[in-house]
Amino acid sequence: MTAVTAPATEAVVVTALRRERRRTRVRAALVLTALGAVTVAGLVVEVLVGGSADIALSDALSAVFGSGTGLARFVVVETRLPRALTAVLVGAVFGLSGVVYQRLVSNVLATPDIIGVSAGASAGAVAVLVVAGGTGLAVQAGALAGAALAVFLIFGLSWTHGSSTYRLVLVGIGVGACFAAATSYLLALADSMTSTRAMRWLIGSLSGAQWNEVAVLALTLVVGVVAVVLLTPSLDALRLGDHLASGLGTRVGLVRVIALLLGAALAAIATSVAGPVAFIALVAGPIAARLLPQAGPLPAAAVGAAVLVLADVAAQTAPVISPVPTGVLTGLVGAPALIFLLLTRKAEAR
Repeated sequence: MTAVTAPATEAVVVTALRRERRRTRVRAALVLTALGAVTVAGLVVEVLVGGSADIALSDALSAVFGSGTGLARFVVVETRLPRALTAVLVGAVFGLSGVVYQRLVSNVLATPDIIGVSAGASAGAVAVLVVAGGTGLAVQAGALAGAALAVFLIFGLSWTHGSSTYRLVLVGIGVGACFAAATSYLLALADSMTSTRAMRWLIGSLSGAQWNEVAVLALTLVVGVVAVVLLTPSLDALRLGDHLASGLGTRVGLVRVIALLLGAALAAIATSVAGPVAFIALVAGPIAARLLPQAGPLPAAAVGAAVLVLADVAAQTAPVISPVPTGVLTGLVGAPALIFLLLTRKAEAR
């Protein structure tokens, strides 16, 4: 009786597991297809009707395919298209950086803009803008330097015979406040024109996007995806606890340093191009987790791309509110999302 029942039970379990795996794959395919469709739709709308230039839809379509008037080609190819692609890529990079930090700390509230890395990038960029009068690559280099300094301060100040995720978050919040104060001081020293430029950048704006920035972001996204895929098993091990992760062969301290630097580099490059666009890094991971609970970190990049391109379309074309910097809209949406996440975690703790 037992000899007959055991194989039958095993077959039932295997069949159920295969069915569940198939269902998971189908759901993942549907969700990713839907996110891709939303992103492409937002990109198309932004290219055809985005911005303040008054160009007929037929002329914009012709410009997309390489014909049309000179003005239409310039506006579509040199203004709208790079801005739309920048929105997609910046959103994806922010989403990827956010999910790296969320997995590192095992907390959906731990993102580069919450724990001080984005504040460091902003301070570095504003320092270049105000003190050196730099633009373009100089601002990007300043953002990277500021983010790197923030990471080393956070990790160095939180290290006491080993690293702790809780200390990382608490120290990061304090370091972020210091960088925010430094940014405010620099803005107080700046003349009105420089201050206006810096403030618009600090809000988060995609205006003025250029093709060289699109290339930098595309390369950053490819390298970031590869790095995150390679790092994911170690981050999953950290979620078991430091002692168990070490017992499984994970070099806990090294993994934390690599994850901190990776997330900071992704956030800094995205910030250097578009400014610290609020809350994209925060909301992308939780939305992706709700859509695909068993998926890895990569869907967060797809969510970030879709959210930011839709926000940019609304920032340019929505009635009553447009035109506004894109960061204004993401802040309006992201602040309630942050409150929701806080309330959700409080309910789960109870």
